[in-house]
Amino acid sequence: MRVAIVHDYLTQFGGAERVLLALMEAFENAPVFTLLHNGRVMPAGFDEARIRVSFLQRVPGAKRHHRFFPLLMPLAVEQFDFSEYDVVLSDTHSFTKGIITGASTMHLSYCFTPTRYLWDDSHRYVREFSRLALFKPLAPLGLSYMRLWDYYAAQRVDSYLTLSQVVARRIKKYYHRDSRVVPPPVDVDDFKVSKETGGYYLVVSRLVPYKRVELAIEACERLKRPLKIAGTGQDYESLRKRGGEYVEFLGFVPDEQLPQLYAGCRALLFPQEEDFGITPLEAAAAGKPTVAYAGGGALETVVADETGVFFEEQTVTSLMGAILRLEQKNFDPELIRRHAEKYRRQNFLRAIREEVQNQWMVYQKENSVRL
Repeated sequence: MRVAIVHDYLTQFGGAERVLLALMEAFENAPVFTLLHNGRVMPAGFDEARIRVSFLQRVPGAKRHHRFFPLLMPLAVEQFDFSEYDVVLSDTHSFTKGIITGASTMHLSYCFTPTRYLWDDSHRYVREFSRLALFKPLAPLGLSYMRLWDYYAAQRVDSYLTLSQVVARRIKKYYHRDSRVVPPPVDVDDFKVSKETGGYYLVVSRLVPYKRVELAIEACERLKRPLKIAGTGQDYESLRKRGGEYVEFLGFVPDEQLPQLYAGCRALLFPQEEDFGITPLEAAAAGKPTVAYAGGGALETVVADETGVFFEEQTVTSLMGAILRLEQKNFDPELIRRHAEKYRRQNFLRAIREEVQNQWMVYQKENSVRL
């Protein structure tokens, strides 16, 4: 198979980009098409020779402020030519599901989520843009146009993969398409089981509103439990003001230092709702349980009373109760580690190769029947 990979944009390095690196490993000769590429955000050793960019790369300011160019992105993504490839594998949370492929090219999409600001979060997006007088009258109209494009673009995909049942249900609701779940890779082998049961509680997260880090801060302050917070983001300063004598902000922590941080903690606190959530599995790889909000992907990656405990409401009181319940339980670090190993990187690489190979064979048979 001649395979190409398509990624929305390389303007930051996060969970989606970690999946991209795994896809590049799974298909070593595949070029990577992307709307925008900022080489400074990618890790050392990233193979930039494989990158193919759209015309947006030449638009002044697009790399730094890509969120202000949503109306150009459908046009840009439709300009990519995939006529020389058998399979195009897109990993996407927004635009690249809308690529155009010929009848002899299969498009398999690993969809992180239907475009958030068009569906789940559209009202919040309008409120944010309404702060800018220029965009206030245009935001609802623009979103309506983009929502139509997004829905019909989603129908161009031949087959969907996704990271969790939560997102699979969302794809079904908004796009009316079925999808198969292939959980994203976790670098389990970077972590070692630690049997330390004391120490601090831990949050590893970007500091943005939906992560609900303030719940962890308030709960630990009230319970007088030490808490370490690894991460940066727009809420860094406001959250620091909430912290007291029991909370320590570590700022950005490099990947190579995270295993030691997990090893020394008592448990991970995970107060947000995520589509999947890698950090509970990183904690599990170190043999550590998670106190997680009972919603989203955590319901699939945390096993109640085996690898962690849940709290039912996103309130300080509910989280405090879960922390106290966790402290009354004895968790088996080896059992927690075995749970994490189901998600190891090698499993993802094998699963994604099998999906592409099997679906390509089915696609060829269906094409031959039509011909």
